[in-house]
Amino acid sequence: MKLTRREFAAGIAAGLAAPTVITSARAQAATIKIGMCAPVTGPAAESGGYAIKGAKLALEAVNKAGGILGKQAELIIEDDQTTNPGIVLAFSKLAAQSDIVAFLGSIRSTQVHAISPDVMKLGKPVMIGGTDPTLTHMGNQWLFRFRPNDSYSGRVIADYGVNVLGKKKWAVLHSTDAFGTAGGKALSAALEKLGAPAVLDQGYANQSQDFTPVVLAIKQSGADILGSYFTFENDLGIFARQLRQLGVNIPWVGSPSIVNITALKLAGPALYGTYGVADYAEESSEGSKSFGKAYRDLAKVAPDNQSSWPYDAVTVLAAAINKAGSTDPVKVREAILSIKKFPGAEGEYNFDQNGDGLHGYNIVRNEKGTIVFDKHIEFND
Repeated sequence: MKLTRREFAAGIAAGLAAPTVITSARAQAATIKIGMCAPVTGPAAESGGYAIKGAKLALEAVNKAGGILGKQAELIIEDDQTTNPGIVLAFSKLAAQSDIVAFLGSIRSTQVHAISPDVMKLGKPVMIGGTDPTLTHMGNQWLFRFRPNDSYSGRVIADYGVNVLGKKKWAVLHSTDAFGTAGGKALSAALEKLGAPAVLDQGYANQSQDFTPVVLAIKQSGADILGSYFTFENDLGIFARQLRQLGVNIPWVGSPSIVNITALKLAGPALYGTYGVADYAEESSEGSKSFGKAYRDLAKVAPDNQSSWPYDAVTVLAAAINKAGSTDPVKVREAILSIKKFPGAEGEYNFDQNGDGLHGYNIVRNEKGTIVFDKHIEFND
């Protein structure tokens, strides 16, 4: 299913102030229901609001263009509380509703790991944003990723820092959860291949309030560049301010959280001059630009990957179900995996048999609070 610009615009205009559960066709006997786990509460509640807006934006456009299998669609949201137990409970509540045909999971790898056994047991498609490479390589055929995984981000961070910025003494900083550990390993492995092994590999616990020991370790390591994988934007904001306060001003290339709107708000000038790999960059494609304009009109803030991947997930899922002509999970799975050259907000989707739709990253830089697109790097191996 492809939306014309007119249909897209009309869909956005129709009822964007809708409540969390969208029921634009109550008069019909049946609708197509999509479940969504999102952090309505907890430390990621602000970014969760952005994710919900992104999903709503897509659903309204889909419904305006004719819906899914000729029916209007509903988005059923459960609060994952930004915790692993929270998302397990949220997913179980959604999974208990037999008429929900597919789901949106989490952007956080550790939460996707937490629900993965239940996803496999249920046997219905779950769209995810977590970037731990193992998520789509552990035998769970029901996970479909709408962001590029960190086997790509590590290579891009390393290549840009070594070959463009000319730095070879790296401090690698990462959270100790599934996302951070996998990202840190991917970056360290990429640096080894470039002949620039990290002089410091430093982990930290999520929800830390004092990063002074971490900053001092970076300072004492003699590193001339920092590469990071932060799970939560509030942690990144605290760290960035303490890093600058303690006089560390080396170049910094971070994972996508370094350009998330919440992190930019929290860190402010402490992130000026930094670089990041970003799966969503507004100027990277026509699809990214169109989404950016529509999202700004809705949310009154700049878009980021918190909103772009749920937008793409709903759009691609709707197209796949219509292509399959059925909500049968196996047929929908096959239809998603067959999608090629599908233009989305995050980039062009070409699904492989593991369920990964994207295979590259954008390099961006923070110019006094404005995220500026540099270039896109795509991998074909």
